[in-house]
Amino acid sequence: MTEVSSLTGRLLVATPALADPNFDRAVVLLLDHDEEGSLGVVLNRPTPVGVGDILESWASLAGEPGVVFQGGPVSLDSALGVAVVPGESGRSPARTEDGPLGWRRVHGAIGLVDLEAPPELLAAAVGSLRIFAGYAGWGPGQLEDELAEGAWYVVESEPGDVSSPAPERLWRSVLRRQRSELAMVATYPDDPSLN
Repeated sequence: MTEVSSLTGRLLVATPALADPNFDRAVVLLLDHDEEGSLGVVLNRPTPVGVGDILESWASLAGEPGVVFQGGPVSLDSALGVAVVPGESGRSPARTEDGPLGWRRVHGAIGLVDLEAPPELLAAAVGSLRIFAGYAGWGPGQLEDELAEGAWYVVESEPGDVSSPAPERLWRSVLRRQRSELAMVATYPDDPSLN
C-alpha cells in the first residue's frame, strides 16, 4: 500500500459535482487522516438545536450561532467539541505541553475538546467552541478515491473557519480566498439548471 500523506487540519470543500446530499456544498475540517482512514466534521451545517439544550455546561463557551452543528452522517447521537485556543495569551494554569487540559491539538490552534472535562478548565483559554453531532468518516483509501474522482478540493484551514458566524456562507468564502481558479468556483450557482 502506498503511504498516505496526512491531510489532518486541512479543509475538504465539496466540488459542485459531488452528488452525495450529505455533502452538498460542505466544508469539512479533517480531524484525522492516515492510512487507517479519515475523520472530519462538516463546518457549515447548523441545526436548530441550541448547545444549551444538550450540553448546558458548555453553552457559554459556544460561539455564535450557539447551536449544535451536524458534523456528518456518522454517529449522530455522539457529540464532538472543536475549539480554537489562540496563542499563549490566554495562558491558563491548568496546561499540558500541548495546550490547556481537556484540549488536544489537531492542527495549529485548532483542537478537540474533552466534553467530559469540566468546562472551567478551558474557559480562560478557548477563543471559540463548536459542538458537532456526528462526524464524517472514510475507511482506508476511501477519501483518496474520492479525491482522485474530483469530489473534493483540498485547501488550508484557518482558525476562523471553525467559528464562522455565517456558516451558510462558508463554502463560498473558503473558495473565494483561494489564489487559483478555485476562487471562480465560488460563483457557481446553487442550481446550474437555472443559469
